[in-house]
Amino acid sequence: MPMTLKGSCRCGAVHFSVESHTPQPYQLCYCSICRKTAGGGGYAINLGGIAATLKVKGREAIEIFRAEIDRGGHCEISTGERNFCRHCATALWLFDPTWPELIHPFASAIDSELPIPPERVHLMLGSKANWVVPDIGPNDQTFDVYPEESLEGWHKSRGLWVE
Repeated sequence: MPMTLKGSCRCGAVHFSVESHTPQPYQLCYCSICRKTAGGGGYAINLGGIAATLKVKGREAIEIFRAEIDRGGHCEISTGERNFCRHCATALWLFDPTWPELIHPFASAIDSELPIPPERVHLMLGSKANWVVPDIGPNDQTFDVYPEESLEGWHKSRGLWVE
């Protein structure tokens, strides 16, 4: 049975739950969007959830941000919808209609006890701020861009997929 992740915003206006096969907070994203919207330490951590299981209390307090992405001289609006509390600005989850079956809660918004990952993946290091010094463990992987291995693939290949 998937793990239930329960989360909330800082001010308590929004509470949510979602089922997850991929609850390990292993993937640290240093891209400028994650770093500036949800990453006080210079990165953000997204988890994976089953979008159809998302339950929200306080939906009226949620706003959506869609980032502009520079594509070599021209900007395009991301399809990713970053949901946050309009009262306290807590980053809650990312939803992208390109993958409608998935939702990606920010680990920082989760109140449930999360498992401690055996290793981490540091991604988008090519975009990290110069003041950020990643704490890279002996078994951690590093990528200047986004890696090919998905959240599902990473969890399954390490026997961490939650049925």
